[in-house]
Amino acid sequence: MAIYIWQGKTRDGASKKGELEAKSVEGVMAQLRSQGIVPGKVKGKPKDISEIFTFLQPKVKVKDLVVFTRQFSVMVDAGLPLVQCLHILADQQENPTFKRAIRDVRSQVEAGATFAESLGKHPKIFDSLYVNLVAAGEVGGILDTILNRLAIQLEKQDKLAKQLKGAMVYPTTVSAIAIACILLLLIKVIPVFEKMFADFGGTLPGPTQMVINISAWLQAYIHYLIGGTVAVITAFKQARARSLAFRFKTDLAALYLPIFGNIIKKVAVARFTRTLGTMISSGVPILDGLDIVARTAGNMVIEKELQDTRASISEGKTIAEPLQDSKVFPGMMVQMVSVGEETGSMEVMLSKIADFYDDEVDTAVGALTSMLEPLMMVFMGGSIGAILIAMYLPIFTIADSIK
Repeated sequence: MAIYIWQGKTRDGASKKGELEAKSVEGVMAQLRSQGIVPGKVKGKPKDISEIFTFLQPKVKVKDLVVFTRQFSVMVDAGLPLVQCLHILADQQENPTFKRAIRDVRSQVEAGATFAESLGKHPKIFDSLYVNLVAAGEVGGILDTILNRLAIQLEKQDKLAKQLKGAMVYPTTVSAIAIACILLLLIKVIPVFEKMFADFGGTLPGPTQMVINISAWLQAYIHYLIGGTVAVITAFKQARARSLAFRFKTDLAALYLPIFGNIIKKVAVARFTRTLGTMISSGVPILDGLDIVARTAGNMVIEKELQDTRASISEGKTIAEPLQDSKVFPGMMVQMVSVGEETGSMEVMLSKIADFYDDEVDTAVGALTSMLEPLMMVFMGGSIGAILIAMYLPIFTIADSIK
């Protein structure tokens, strides 16, 4: 399927133009004639620059995916055919990357592929969780219900991610401003004071001399410092991308970071329980659900724990037994999972666990923000104040000498 630009005339002689999607020019002409339009010029639409340079393509945001999923659920529930739903949603989609993906999905569905298989061709937009839940909905004939659950799941995950990002905005901004001010003082302001003190002569106080030495060092090596920082960050990212062992060790270290490690664990528990609960309630077998949840965990340590849990269940054990041996998942969660297994209400219990740990994350993020705000202010004020005091010490000495 391709997009064509056409020009034509109605039976009244009025000129018209527009765009149509078809397999060929003949297909466009046939569509126009069926609409009572005499086709004139028909040509393929030139590629957008973002299609040529893929790095310019806008990313598909979670919000776009949530809106698409909710609208799709409503249309399916209303009885509209799958292809027609995709056609409507593609036409109204503003994000060109997402529009192309939806059109490609529609073309594959028209060619005979299942909806889930077609979505799986675009893993950057529709992850394995999305694809497997849609597959379960197609098999069970409850696609509208599954899509609605997916939309809720995506909204909760997006809310959690925004909370974590929002908590880091203030400390990151204050730290960046503080570092910029300190560097400006050391590189631009301190040399002026140094020249003035050299003209007066004499021995400078210890703190003043130390600040001047740091300023001289920065002026000489600032380029190496910036280059080294960029190199270290790049090397770290490359090592995580290429070495599974290094990635595992850094993921493990992240779980035991002061303050942040506890939040990471709670986020992981909330995501794991909510996702698994959604999959079980949608009819996905628990072994398949655990495999998908493990691959979308985002942390190799948690992924390993979940894969070990899956292997234990396949050997006949309960879910709670392997989780109890894990050092990642808290005891309260394990006990609630055990109760859910015994009562046969696993999906309900998992949903309650997810809600509880979502609230825990809210509380932890709020406490972190409250703690970091004064610390950042003390760091900023203390650093700049120390530099200014060090620079004014010789001035007091000069004033005493003049007296």
